[in-house]
Amino acid sequence: MSAGLRSALTLAVLALLLVVAAVWGWAAFTEPFPQDEPVAICEDTEVSAGSEVRRDQVVVSVFNGSKRSGLASSTSAELGERGFVAGDVGDAPVPAATTQIWSSDPTNPAVLLVQQQFKKARIVSGDPIGVGVVVVVGEKFKTLRRKQVESVIAEADATYCKATGSE
Repeated sequence: MSAGLRSALTLAVLALLLVVAAVWGWAAFTEPFPQDEPVAICEDTEVSAGSEVRRDQVVVSVFNGSKRSGLASSTSAELGERGFVAGDVGDAPVPAATTQIWSSDPTNPAVLLVQQQFKKARIVSGDPIGVGVVVVVGEKFKTLRRKQVESVIAEADATYCKATGSE
């Protein structure tokens, strides 16, 4: 093989490699970024009678049922300082005079633990409008109870939305 033919063949192979690399690079450059899968803030967990439910395991969503601006977010922050996991925050679909905890299971240990953080909070039947335990703070709400309850013991088998990442 002559030197000229060898040089031409080498240039042709290099040009082909350059074209393949350019096509692969362009395809990789224009590909959309991978989307992160959203992680659920909590997942339904069975708790047996006699088991302990702690504040760091309970997700609480707080909704404002009063005319005071920012009441839900400030209450959610106070609960967060006590160790609860913050859920949804927003305005309640209906006004409320008093503090309400919306639950279809009034004996649920997570609901009872949240109820003990408030003065005169009532458990009422309501649609789940947020994740975890749903609290609607009303017009008469002033502040959380001074005494902080850290955990409760489940009196019966129950299911609650346990915060992901908690033990």
